[in-house]
Amino acid sequence: MTATAKPVLVLVGSESDRQRIEPALKVLEEAGVGFDFVVSSAHRAPEQTAALVKGARAAGYRVLICGAGLAAALPGFAASQTDLPVIGVPFDVGPLRGVDALYAIAQLPSGVPVGTVGIDNAKNAAHLAIRILRS
Repeated sequence: MTATAKPVLVLVGSESDRQRIEPALKVLEEAGVGFDFVVSSAHRAPEQTAALVKGARAAGYRVLICGAGLAAALPGFAASQTDLPVIGVPFDVGPLRGVDALYAIAQLPSGVPVGTVGIDNAKNAAHLAIRILRS
């Protein structure tokens, strides 16, 4: 991975998640904060995803935003592979309407912290990333 001047890496596990994370991309764009959007699954491509996240700091990223639904493994998986701040966005999918994803992201074990925003609240993930970058 080459170095980037973009401080935020926005990561989702499926192309179908793009519409749910799009509000975060708009907030980042409006604030003039550079980002990269990547689709990489913790379940379907764990080695690729781990390499991406492990190399995030060296690539110049300072914050990761990870969106996921259902079991919502991606934010916790990312947090287990980096010491950068990770913000999880639980998606409103499946029969539990995102509550399962919210619990999966918010209830990670000690030592694997993920800042968690509300269900389908990608905008707040971007606002939180911006505050982290400005601190």
